[in-house]
Amino acid sequence: MKKSHFCDAEPAPAFSNLPSVSLSQLAMISINIRSLLWLSAIFRVILIVYGEWQDSHMEVRYTDVDYLVFSDAASLMASGDSPYKRTTYRYSPLLAFFLIPNSIIHRSWGKFLFSASDLLVGVFIHSILKLRKVPEDLCMYSVVVWLFNPFTFTIGTRGNCEPIVCAMILWIIICLLKGNVLQAAFWYGLVVHFRIYPIIYVLPIILILDPLFFRSGLKPRLQNWSSRQDKTLRSSNKVTDQYDLWKALKTVFSQERVMFGLVSGAVFLSCTGLFFYLYGWEFLHEALLYHLTRTDPRHNFSIYFYHIYLHYEHEFLMVEKLISFLPQFIVQLVLIFRFAQDLPFCLFMQTVAFVAFNKVVTAQYFVWFFCLLPLILPWSNMKLKWEGLSCILVWIGAQLHWLMWGYLLEFKGKNVFLQLWLAGLLFLAANTFVLIMITCRHTYSPVFQRLGHPTLKNAEKNN
Repeated sequence: MKKSHFCDAEPAPAFSNLPSVSLSQLAMISINIRSLLWLSAIFRVILIVYGEWQDSHMEVRYTDVDYLVFSDAASLMASGDSPYKRTTYRYSPLLAFFLIPNSIIHRSWGKFLFSASDLLVGVFIHSILKLRKVPEDLCMYSVVVWLFNPFTFTIGTRGNCEPIVCAMILWIIICLLKGNVLQAAFWYGLVVHFRIYPIIYVLPIILILDPLFFRSGLKPRLQNWSSRQDKTLRSSNKVTDQYDLWKALKTVFSQERVMFGLVSGAVFLSCTGLFFYLYGWEFLHEALLYHLTRTDPRHNFSIYFYHIYLHYEHEFLMVEKLISFLPQFIVQLVLIFRFAQDLPFCLFMQTVAFVAFNKVVTAQYFVWFFCLLPLILPWSNMKLKWEGLSCILVWIGAQLHWLMWGYLLEFKGKNVFLQLWLAGLLFLAANTFVLIMITCRHTYSPVFQRLGHPTLKNAEKNN
């Protein structure tokens, strides 16, 4: 079997190892993106209606408990009060503002809003892949991976706001691909205000805004999907990557980078300043600072939860905080400086690693990287049979193993904290295994082609 660039062998064509029957059937169906979106929309409406029935007739509710928090905060805002009077509301006031129709039109308004954002993510995935000239059948396959993923279609219909964040992140990628740095900066500042975790993307975005790719008055040149096997191009990309790192300090204050930093920073500070004026320190703590210092004693997927549970009533030493943060920081830096030019792949790897090593890990965080997964599939050489299935089974199996111990603790009251912590370690190992497999089967493909250095052009003209 042929392996990718990272395994020191020639890359096989993307999805070449998928069963041929699957691709031929996909081609024969000839379903377009509009039909796929309509089918997905109908499916989500059915789930929302079913969720209302389950909430009324069954002991276990379909609706996410966070949605009740959002709705209560929106109701408070509609009556002129602070949304932070609702305990455990730890989000931007923008979210409560968007959900004010919950108390005016219908309580399910937010679910329809989040599900619409979910569908918008599918549209953006298709747009990004088409910009990179990915064949239509692979585009549709990738969109299906998002729209019909059980993790994703249940998130929005249960009332979780993550699809809005996913849509904004993908729109930022589209803006960068089209060279709209100003618009990308605006949305980046807004999304970091709305949900703090996308701050981890700032360094790869800054790195990719290199003068080799972005220059005033010139549109960036995209590297197409069809060029993924071009040996000469991959060789020149290696040189480009080395040049980028070597020249990073000299070009760090390029016009595009300065503009991106100033605009995104201004948007973030404007939103934060406005809501600080309206709601004071309570907003600043609940919406921003809480997430930077959060330590949750309740059981979750994180490998740190047991230590936090045992020492929750005591103040954590600075050394303890540093030790828990250091692995996450080191992994982020390694991934950024190795894969930044292959931006979608870099963001995907960053997000998976960030979630896996975080101090608090819940199932809703998985959506953060699921929206980026379809963007890297066309550049994957992984066999669906055996390799792909093994990754899926290992990841889901480790998760189900953890959930078994979580059920015994939560519903049966058994003292299985140690077993639950060991299951968390196993889940981290599963995430690491999947990351390694994806990396080894990925064809490294920088998003942009270099425009050429002005100094070199002038020298050629003089000669």
